[in-house]
Amino acid sequence: MHLPSFRYHPDPLATGAIEARQIECACCGQARGFVYVQPVYATGDLDEKLCPWCIADGSAAAKLGASFSDPQPLLQAGLSQDVIDEVSLRTPGYSCWQQEEWLAHCNDACEFHGDALEEDVEDAREAVKAEWRQHYGLTEKDWARATRDYEPAGDNAFYKFVCRHCGVVRLGWDAS
Repeated sequence: MHLPSFRYHPDPLATGAIEARQIECACCGQARGFVYVQPVYATGDLDEKLCPWCIADGSAAAKLGASFSDPQPLLQAGLSQDVIDEVSLRTPGYSCWQQEEWLAHCNDACEFHGDALEEDVEDAREAVKAEWRQHYGLTEKDWARATRDYEPAGDNAFYKFVCRHCGVVRLGWDAS
């Protein structure tokens, strides 16, 4: 059985948002071989109880009131409600130290590619660094401090987002 396709999270197995594990989905009630393992925002406990199909088709959001990422950053970016709903209600989210922030570019949400690799950060183009500094209101010295000894999944976290239209890389950032 093939996983559903997610426009804004193209490889949720690689990012760790979905794991191969037998569950009975709390939404559809079917035995499934994959489970969503990142945060679920809902009134009930749905952690590790939803299948990717119920996320993709929107039934987890419609039936159980589940959402998977904060829509506010995309709303502030001026994106359409359709895009905001697709990301927050029908796309696997990701966990971070504070509140996740889904990045946008070219008037669309970016694809989430997981923790940035060391080379994504070390070899970041100047335009990527400048955009990061501007987005977070920080300086070149702050960039140097934030990236010193960077390791994926560490206390100082960088998340890789890629624009679906122009391919520019944006780096989300969070710290413990």
